[in-house]
Amino acid sequence: MKFDWKKQETHLYGAKKDPQLVSVPAQKFITLSGEGNPNNQDFSDRVGILYSVAWSIKMGFKKFYNAHPELQADFDYSEFAIFPLEGIWTTKNTADTTDKDSFEYTIMLRQPDWITQEMVDASLAAVAKKEPNELLQNIHFETIEDGKCVQIMHLGSFDDEPSSFQKMDQYVEANGLTRYCHNHREIYLNDARKTAPEKRRTILRYQVE
Repeated sequence: MKFDWKKQETHLYGAKKDPQLVSVPAQKFITLSGEGNPNNQDFSDRVGILYSVAWSIKMGFKKFYNAHPELQADFDYSEFAIFPLEGIWTTKNTADTTDKDSFEYTIMLRQPDWITQEMVDASLAAVAKKEPNELLQNIHFETIEDGKCVQIMHLGSFDDEPSSFQKMDQYVEANGLTRYCHNHREIYLNDARKTAPEKRRTILRYQVE
């Protein structure tokens, strides 16, 4: 049976147009950090190599599962859908948070709970053999727990996100909450390269207390 995040974790990926409170548990990710304008080629290169590793992990697990019937009872699923790209964003220029050249980010792709460090290491080695890339040495396997967060579904261009953040800030104030830090998370539910700006669906999320 296939694990599909779209169907089985709607509480995390089915954000609404209005702000809502959500509890985000510990999750596993492969991550890659960078800085600068996300419209530059460097950002695209990082996204590309991250997906290469994610696909290698996915296919590697499926192959492992099929080759070890005696271990299949240890897993709830035989394969899984690739999770959407996510990014944690901040800036070095707090005076102008729209200055894209000052952005600092960590992009990531979530992995199912049953993926291990050994599986990730094997996939990194496989990708390095097939398409050598110095960025591979900067990819990490991490567990991140965001805990209590406010999130919203932002519809439209990335440049219009401030209007959605304003709604989130108003919700936080109205409910007696406090934003935990300046960083925020974005979850991209469609491919920006293939989706018109007005049709993009992005979950915006930040931690609160």
